[in-house]
Amino acid sequence: MATTTLDPRTALVLIDLQQGIVGNPHLAPYAAADVVARAGRLADAFRGHGLPVVLVRVTAAADGADAVRGRIDGPSRSRTWPEGWDVIVDELAGHPEDITVTKRNWGAFYGTDLDLQLRRRGITQIVLAGIATSIGVESSARAAHEHGYHVTLATDAMSDIDIDTHRNSVERIFPRLGETGTTDEIVELLAKTHG
Repeated sequence: MATTTLDPRTALVLIDLQQGIVGNPHLAPYAAADVVARAGRLADAFRGHGLPVVLVRVTAAADGADAVRGRIDGPSRSRTWPEGWDVIVDELAGHPEDITVTKRNWGAFYGTDLDLQLRRRGITQIVLAGIATSIGVESSARAAHEHGYHVTLATDAMSDIDIDTHRNSVERIFPRLGETGTTDEIVELLAKTHG
């Protein structure tokens, strides 16, 4: 499905484009540098039309006190992160009008003020991008859908630590949550509808 509509009050929400995540050399299908470049292009387009850009970052207390609890079968979530791992990448930082949201979970809505920030600005739709597709982006897309937002996913401005989980999100999950499109398609539609 292609992106057909961008509401007059649409925000760009970029997930976890921060030093410690973008530094992962094992992303697929797109390298982190490509994801950041496309996210930057989207951010410039949104800013150029006076629309909000939200930079979401994930972090945790050094002592793990705010870590998500619960038993899992996967690898342990408790680890020590290097200093600066949670800093938004330089290519996206430095715009005082952007909204920064700090999360401690996969998704950008639970335990944050993201919904409040969006609703106070009259936002009815979000465009999502970031890393990782099947974790932070998908969790945020699910929550946005549940909160009643129209959701558009910039599928070439996201990547994952596993190509199969990326494909599952893009091909099976995202079409149930909203519309998908490329960076070029979204920027073009933004220019047509907000020009």
